[in-house]
Amino acid sequence: MHTSAQPYDLPRGRRNHPKRGPLEYSRSLWIQGTLLATFVFLYAPIITLIAFSFNDSRRNIVWRGFTLKYYEKALSNDSLMLAFANSITIAILSTLIATALGAFAAVLLWRFRFPGKAPYEGAIALPIVIPEICMGVAMLAFFSWVGWPTNLPWPFNLSQIIIAHVSFSFPFVAVIVRTRLTGFNREEEEAARDLCASEWQVFRDILIPFMRPGLIAGALLAFTLSLDDFVITFFTSGPDTVTFPVKVYSMVRFSVTPEVNAASTILIAITVLITSIALYLQSPTGQNRRKNGGGKNVPGVTGDPHAGVS
Repeated sequence: MHTSAQPYDLPRGRRNHPKRGPLEYSRSLWIQGTLLATFVFLYAPIITLIAFSFNDSRRNIVWRGFTLKYYEKALSNDSLMLAFANSITIAILSTLIATALGAFAAVLLWRFRFPGKAPYEGAIALPIVIPEICMGVAMLAFFSWVGWPTNLPWPFNLSQIIIAHVSFSFPFVAVIVRTRLTGFNREEEEAARDLCASEWQVFRDILIPFMRPGLIAGALLAFTLSLDDFVITFFTSGPDTVTFPVKVYSMVRFSVTPEVNAASTILIAITVLITSIALYLQSPTGQNRRKNGGGKNVPGVTGDPHAGVS
């Protein structure tokens, strides 16, 4: 007797597998494989560099044993440490200046309407899109044209590189902060002004706290761009203002030694530490600690709603 299949019967290969939801992408094998390949592609070179910085061999081909002597050589290399100090100094100063300029530019473009606003926005975004080689040649020509002094004492001899780094990093800060400001509720500013808060109080206690995540993200991006920049720095640096990327380039032209790997590992560790601190400050735990530590608020808007206005 012939028996037809029931409508609810499933194919034999799918009977024992539960149905996957439309958003459960992580259970797909090809997505898991893609994520694994992506992580390997991104982090395998970094892990290899860190591992071979402990290799007891002058050649980074075969593992010969564990050692810390190349960290000692890197830390005792005066020229390498001077280049490292130059890079850190340039990155910190350029980040502070670029964050301030980017924040002011973002507020200007977000709040005001003025003639020539569209060309101004395009001019700010220009350093983001033009090639770095063009930016480096332009900065070299500019400093040669103005006759910028080169025999200044440290850290003023780094001023050319700092100016060049600020010129290409502050547009990134402006874009990030302006994107953050698109979600700002202007009624908070109006409420603060109704409570007799000055423009400076509104900017300090209302606008800056709202911009803080964008400021931190923009500062991190500016710091990273400045720290590892090579092309623009190569055109604007002099014989006494060698930075860490330029120094490493001069060393790897002959061979990649564990000493270079050790110095690069130290730089990676510092970058990861700074990034971790910034992420912690943006986390709910870090924000609660800052709030519990105290802060100035506009009376009636933040803090005690019954506080008066002096």
